[in-house]
Amino acid sequence: MILIENLRYHSLTIDSLVLEEGITTIIGENGSGKTSFLKLVAGIALPESGTLCIDGKDPRTTEIGWVNEFPDRNILFETVHDEVASPLRFRHMPGGETESQVATCLDRVGISSLRGRLMRELSGGEKILVSLAAAMVHTPRVLVLDEYDSHLDEQYKEKIETLLQKGSSPYVIRCTQDMETAAQGDYLLYLKDGVIEQAGKPKTVFASLERTPFYPLSWRCTP
Repeated sequence: MILIENLRYHSLTIDSLVLEEGITTIIGENGSGKTSFLKLVAGIALPESGTLCIDGKDPRTTEIGWVNEFPDRNILFETVHDEVASPLRFRHMPGGETESQVATCLDRVGISSLRGRLMRELSGGEKILVSLAAAMVHTPRVLVLDEYDSHLDEQYKEKIETLLQKGSSPYVIRCTQDMETAAQGDYLLYLKDGVIEQAGKPKTVFASLERTPFYPLSWRCTP
């Protein structure tokens, strides 16, 4: 359980929020606090006041996988192989086991053909896929994704969504501007001006947003 109480960070204000295991999607206008929320969950930022605990622990003592929305900000190493292997090497995993897990993860994401490529030669979408593989390779307790899907075509969006649905990370916390993607999660948060205005199952939250741009197009076309 992710428990947030009396949290204040810049313009973000959350009095009380409980998130259960599953895929939680955050939507809202630009500047509503989505990225700030994700940075707090990932332990990249610390609240100015209040608490955020993941299964009773501080985020910085929890295994976290993070993907930034800007592809180049995720890159640490020169090659795809080294980028994906880095979380395992940082944990001093034996070389043979590292190689096996890297190969398996690249295959799952569908980018085995990129294994020997240089990161600087990749497209934005390819860099995001490599970053996803690096974030997922060590099976973190929490996977935090900041608009990762904005760089992906529909085929890869569907593939990654399937991976997330079947993944081993108990918590996936993500934000997106694609309401079709948001509708596929377990829980939905709608932020406005730094405040969570709606929280619950997608069907419940979207019911209150039907007359706004934050409503899945496919739902509008369903009789």
